[in-house]
Order: sequence, then structure tokens, then C-alpha cells
Amino acid sequence: MQSTSFSRHAQQVLTVARGQASGPGSDPSIARSWLRCLQDHHLDPARAQAPVVLEHGRLLESRERLRQVLQIADHEMNSLHQQLSGAGHAVLLTDARGVILSCVTAPSERPIFERAGLWLGADWSEAREGTNGIGTCLVERQALTIHQDEHFSGRHTGLTCSASPVFDPHGELLAVLDVSSARADVSRQSQFHTMALVNLSAKMIESCYFLRHFEQQWLLRFHLQLESVGLFSEGLLAFDGDGRICGANQSALNLLGSIRGGVLGKPLEMFFACGHDELFARATPQGSTAWPLQTRDGRQMFASLRGQARAPVWSVPALCADAPPICLLDPALQQDFHRAVRVFERDVPLLLRGETGCGKEAFAQAVHQASTRRDKPFVAINCASIPESLIESELFGYRGGSFTGARKEGMRGKLLQADGGTLLLDEIGDMPLALQTRLLRVLEERQVVPIGGEPQAVDVRIVSATHRDLLERVAQGSFREDLYYRLNGLEVALPAVRERSDKEPLLDFLLQQEAQGQVVRLVPEARQALLEFAWPGNVRQMRNVLRTLVALCEGSLVELADLPAIVRNGASPAGTALCRERGTQRPQDPHADIDIAGAAVQPFGDTRPLLQAEGQALREVLEANHWHMTHVAEHLGISRNTLYRKLRKHGIARGG
Repeated sequence: MQSTSFSRHAQQVLTVARGQASGPGSDPSIARSWLRCLQDHHLDPARAQAPVVLEHGRLLESRERLRQVLQIADHEMNSLHQQLSGAGHAVLLTDARGVILSCVTAPSERPIFERAGLWLGADWSEAREGTNGIGTCLVERQALTIHQDEHFSGRHTGLTCSASPVFDPHGELLAVLDVSSARADVSRQSQFHTMALVNLSAKMIESCYFLRHFEQQWLLRFHLQLESVGLFSEGLLAFDGDGRICGANQSALNLLGSIRGGVLGKPLEMFFACGHDELFARATPQGSTAWPLQTRDGRQMFASLRGQARAPVWSVPALCADAPPICLLDPALQQDFHRAVRVFERDVPLLLRGETGCGKEAFAQAVHQASTRRDKPFVAINCASIPESLIESELFGYRGGSFTGARKEGMRGKLLQADGGTLLLDEIGDMPLALQTRLLRVLEERQVVPIGGEPQAVDVRIVSATHRDLLERVAQGSFREDLYYRLNGLEVALPAVRERSDKEPLLDFLLQQEAQGQVVRLVPEARQALLEFAWPGNVRQMRNVLRTLVALCEGSLVELADLPAIVRNGASPAGTALCRERGTQRPQDPHADIDIAGAAVQPFGDTRPLLQAEGQALREVLEANHWHMTHVAEHLGISRNTLYRKLRKHGIARGG
């Protein structure tokens, strides 16, 4: 049966070579790819060949080359998987050759995708696997979806893949972000939303990489719309102290109507009607305040200017011991914090336990900052997010040349990177048993043995964190009992947001962190809904919602209608009645609200970024097809009725 299906698919592919394209082959991009596979790569669509997978050493080397990208992409990939409701999807990141370097999927579904060839280290270039989301995206250098029969190989016709390229600050292809589904009921039309979300996530990875790459340069963020400054569609220009541009993202080139070669090395005054001194006078360390800026051709932009290098967004802020980066107004939590600092100073290991998102890493950072080790490294490793085959080298490091593909100079593992400071072992409950044995030896002997290397003394204090019941895992035999008691010098149970007595000051604290420099006011109804919501995702979810509200706030007022539907609908009738009992009305006096200063930042955790991405994608396809509705509908794989419904939803009209 399978061979018959492969043969039928092969015949369909071969019609393209004969110039008789039909079905999927009638799409120009698919036809081009099929022809490349036949004529350039000499592939057989009916042949089911095993995937080509890099050996362990070469995979480590590939991951090392993209270490910064992988660090940035980790959050985006997990967030993307959650927003896709998880089931049936694998979120993949590859390098510029099409080699899979990272994969996020449900553990129970991993075998399904591995049977499809989506292995860590697998080569999914077009030359190896034929037409597919990853490989064809690499060639076409644009976001695309390859749906089932559009694949070249009959082996892959059960997959649907939506992929988007990630470019470096110089316009070179850096990586590909892909979402693959092996479900048979996935329609071509349903991929429109998936593709928009994948493209949004790829642009966010691109922007974060740009910001890190040019963290030592001055940075101009600009857009035609004030509310878009700080969002993924903003233009980014990096420049030196003389005002000469040394980096530009694609959005900046589009907004300036220029090509990369026409921008790099040129002074800012060539593009903006603003003197050198006047422009630099606008700079602030965080670049938080946006102001009007005229271009040389008379268009008005809105811009903010960061005037000095800043630490990477994922690094620990330099805080005083009496000012930890968390809210500690819950009396029980405050007492636990002081106890944790006291035992940590005596080199007693801490074990933090709590639900996902309740702030275990922030608590660990605060303990580190409040200790005498605050000027030493704080290093975190997530034992659940790193593949089992790589976690040993990540934790212990390796000596140069110890295996094929190893860097000549070797690599210092997390334990040695944290020497003199603190190591956070996040999700310690997911550490493989074999590594638990090695970790226990390190803790007992205070020595690290890198792969292929000699023992090295290490002075590190350990904080472990987990959302699992470790004693239950000990009983199951998946966690060493002796390691459990070695790590559990003091166990701190961090409360969920719904259990905290300081939920109101916590809300104010997080909003103040997310909004620096811009006035944002919560009307009482919105504030009450935020306080009454159960926050199953805890502090992480609350922070993401507030981040989105700040980014999308028009003017200075956040109304109840601005909140995500899940938060609005989560407000209990009792809470609303209480609000009415107190006579809470929308205030006439602006000082009756809460004024919070803040800057626009990247939005996460809400559906609005997806809707914005869909609207922007619609406009781009409309312009590319000169508003020919039949061509637009065909390009998007939807009916004309669906297209008109989407246009009405987004308020898109020609000339508008």
C-alpha cells in the first residue's frame, strides 16, 4: 500500500519534469523545488531513504557555533509550542545548512517525529530530503509552508511544515525556525495562522540577536507608528560614536526604502533630518522614550535612542543586597528569603520547589545578589531543556580535541563557569541518572573532570529548583536518594501567585518593571480583573500579560477591554460585586489611577501579536499581488469568502 502511494506521488512529481504541472506542482515555488530535486540533486521521490544524522561531536560543534541563537530561541520555541496548544506539533530550529539543532515537542510525541526523520542532528537540506519546509525555506530565503503532497519525497507526505528564515544583522541566513505536524487532518488553510505565528517568533529571535550583537553600539529603534516602536516590526539601526551605521535589520531597510549596501557605513544624517548633536542629545541609557523624527524625504517616524551599551536581556542585573529583583511583601516568602540567604552564606545547598513560572530562578538570583558572592558569576542551566546527549558537556565541559568536532580550545562547562559564584540547576528532577552520579561526586570532592580532561578544583554554591516531587521520583528510582539529601540543605516552597498575600504589590512591582518611562494607568475594573485572575502560569504568565499590555497601550490608559479574554473572563462575579460595593467607578481624577513609568518591549503570551502578524501578512500579500483577490486567495490557500472575512476583521481596505 505504501509503495503504491509512493509510486503515485512519484508520478505526480515527474509531471513537473515533463512540463505538465498539476496539483501541488502547479505552485511555482513547489515546481521550482521539485525540478531542483530532480535535476540538481538527482533524488528519487519514490525512494524512502534513512535520514542523515550528524555524529555527536559534529552536532556539539554546530550547536556551539549558534550558542547565542539557541539561548535566545529557547524561550520563543517553548512559548510557540504552548501557543500552538502543543499537541501534534514539533518546533524546530536548524542552522543555515538545515541541520536540526533544537527541538521542542511533547515527550510522548517524540517517537512520532523521530519516525518521520526529525532527529536532533538530522540534515533536512533540500539536497538531502527534497522539498520540505526547512530545506526549501533555506533556498527560497522566505517564509513558506510545505503541506503534505507538496513534499518531494513520498516518505514525507504525512508532514505539514511551516518555516521562516532567521537572518543575522548582515543579511546572511542564520537559522530556520520550523513548526512540523504529522497529523493527517491538517489542512493547507489552517496553516495561515501557524505560519503567521512562526514568522512572528522568527522575527523576535532575529531582533533579540541583533540587540545582543550590537550591545556595545548606539541603537536607534524607529517606526512609522508610535505604538510599534519596541515591537518586532520596528526598524533597528546600530551605529558608532561618530553616527556611522554599522548594522541595520530588514525592517529598517524597508522603512528607509534602501538596500543594505546603501546604508552601512553611511552617517545617520543621510536618512534623518536631525543634526548629529541633536540626535545624540535624545539618547537615554535604556532608550525608553519615543519622540517624532523626520526622514530626509519628509516622512514622520517615531524613534527612541539607546545611548550606551547595556547588559544582555538575560543576564542578572547588578543589584544591591537590600534590593532583590523580586517582590517580597508576602511575610512567609520574606521570611523564607532571609532564611535562604543565611544558610546560603554557610555553603548550605538550597532546593527551591514550586509550580512552573512561580519565580524560582528570580528567587535564586535574589539570594545570590544578597550574598557575599554578588560580584561573582551566577550561572543557570535548565536540565530539562538540554538534550540528554548534550547535558554532560554543558555541565562539565570538555578538553580540546577530546572527540571529533570538539573545539581546539575546549569548552568550560557550567560548573567551571560558576567557579567562585553560584550555579542554579533548574528542573533538577529531569537530570539523567548517570549525570546525577557524576554531580554527586563533584559536590563531595569539589572537583570537576571535563570530558577528556583532568580534575580541576571548583568552588561553587548550588541552588536546585524543580516543580516535581523529588521524593516521589526517588521512590520511582529515577532520582538518587543520596543526591536528594545532598542538595536539600534547606528546602524552600515558593507559593503560587494565587496563594500569595502580596498579589497586589506584586502586580504593581511587575508592571513597574515592564513600564519604564511611559505613563500607563490601570482603570479599577482592569486592575480588579488582574487581581482576581487565578494565574495558572504564575509570575511568568502575569509578567507576560503586563508586558503585552504596556506594549499595546495606546495613550496612557489600560481599560478592562484591553485585557486578554482569558483574564477578563476569569474575573469572578464575587469580585465584580465587591468592586460595585466599594462604589468603584472609572475615575475622573487621573491621579486616582496608578501611574507606572515604562518602555515598550517585545509582547508575549497574548493573541494580539498573532493578529498583528496576520494583518501585516495580509497587507504584504495584497501588495505583492496588486490587490488581485483571486491571486491573493490562491497564494494564501484560502477561499475568496474567507479572504474578504479576514479583510473585514482587520479593517483592511484598498487605499486605507
